[in-house]
Amino acid sequence: MAANIAATNIRADSVVNIVWLKRDLRLSDHQPLSESIQSGLTLLYYVFEPLLIADPHYDKRHWRFIWQSIEDINTQLSAFNAQIYVYFGDAVAGLNEIQQRFNITGLFSHEEVGLLSTFERDKAVNKWCKAQNIVWHESASGAVTRGKKNRNNWDKDWRKIMKAELCQPALSCNTLLSKQCLERLPQFILPVSWSTPDDFMLKGGELWAQKMLQSFLNGRGKNYHFDISKPQASRKSCSRLSPYLAWGNISLRQFYQIILMKRPQNGWKRPIDALASRLHWHCHFIQKFESEHQMQWRPVNRAYSNFSYPDLHCGLSVETRLNKWKTAQTGYPLVDACMLCLIKTGYINFRMRAMLVSFLCHHLLLDWRLGVSYLAKLFLDFEPGIHYPQFQMQSGVTGTNIIRVYNPVKQSLEKDKDGLFIRTWLPQLSELPNEIIHTPWQLSPMEQQLYQCQLGETYPLPIVDINETGKIARDLLWGFRKRFDSKKEGQRIVAKHVRATKKPTKARKPKPLEKLI
Repeated sequence: MAANIAATNIRADSVVNIVWLKRDLRLSDHQPLSESIQSGLTLLYYVFEPLLIADPHYDKRHWRFIWQSIEDINTQLSAFNAQIYVYFGDAVAGLNEIQQRFNITGLFSHEEVGLLSTFERDKAVNKWCKAQNIVWHESASGAVTRGKKNRNNWDKDWRKIMKAELCQPALSCNTLLSKQCLERLPQFILPVSWSTPDDFMLKGGELWAQKMLQSFLNGRGKNYHFDISKPQASRKSCSRLSPYLAWGNISLRQFYQIILMKRPQNGWKRPIDALASRLHWHCHFIQKFESEHQMQWRPVNRAYSNFSYPDLHCGLSVETRLNKWKTAQTGYPLVDACMLCLIKTGYINFRMRAMLVSFLCHHLLLDWRLGVSYLAKLFLDFEPGIHYPQFQMQSGVTGTNIIRVYNPVKQSLEKDKDGLFIRTWLPQLSELPNEIIHTPWQLSPMEQQLYQCQLGETYPLPIVDINETGKIARDLLWGFRKRFDSKKEGQRIVAKHVRATKKPTKARKPKPLEKLI
């Protein structure tokens, strides 16, 4: 009780450190928070910025998840008579508000590998800190190294960071600014839609991240390596930790160390190996984006800036093609089911994400930039550093990766052979037998009446013929890849983003898990 009273009576002009929370919404394994507490009284700060709220990459599903994460942290901080100070507005304006009432001595945060807008905002914050004579201490995010020119020793550094001891802050009433002191700062009302639960979406927060991880390790993840590419089974067998990693409810290092403890148990080696290798690739792609963030607005292979996308394709305008894809009206059941599932739940598995991008860029022959922010808005686990490199890789504009033109019918037959996922999201096709649910356009007029599925009314006819569009895309992409400028750029990309080998023009396969741990 005495400690609480002491914290409550802290003067408003006290010297404080600010911990600026961004994509690290947790209290455990948090280096900036730990360092701030070690050096003085600490105020935790989160800012909802208009520049991001209005950004086409974001949706209220993201702000809801963030708010739930903040509420979870506040529940934990209540034991120390503390909470996060939440500000609505410009990040610098929020810091100014705090500075007017407290004497800020240090700003602590993780480095953010975000969009160009957040990079520009960080430069403004850095300028403000220098003007105020405030030291900004930034910690690396995961195993991503800022300013790294190549991949020399990158794997070694990754292993070292993932195996390091967790950084646990020493929270106490005497090290955190009290709730009562925060009342001196401007208060804001949360939009109702952000605080309204959505039962179709995963809920944010450290508590839910740990629950999700434990349910994975308690049994549902044992078939991870078998089910990872299946749209329905993956919803159970995959870890489902991606949004918790994206928003920092759990650190990658925590995740990695916990799953490795499960690996020796009977039947867990293969699923854990498969999952751990993807955590390695998680950092690989973010490092790629950190090293070449211009890929947000141009192809990483600059030669593809000259790749020509047609205004008309199969007689359809750009606007028509794009709208049919966005609204799940392509006439290909697996494509449409994936889009509807994503709109409703914020999640589909990796294989289906790749197929959606391939359908947009290959079968509809649309510029990847027309769909990149739309899918980001739908992905609850939107992570800029993963989203952009993956989107470009799947669209075939890197000049280094294998060009994969996905056939949605083949994917449907292989990954949803019983049509369970399709029936879940396209109930108008639920009466179709397994033999025809993947290709409903083959229904005869009599069968359409029998199964109550009127093509063009109940369900649309295919927007394009994938046999024709697949060939067109392959010919265009492979032909462009053979160009001198594309090859030259490919060599530059490999030299910068792939570990050095004797043959630098070829990317090496990922190392087995034993060499990563």
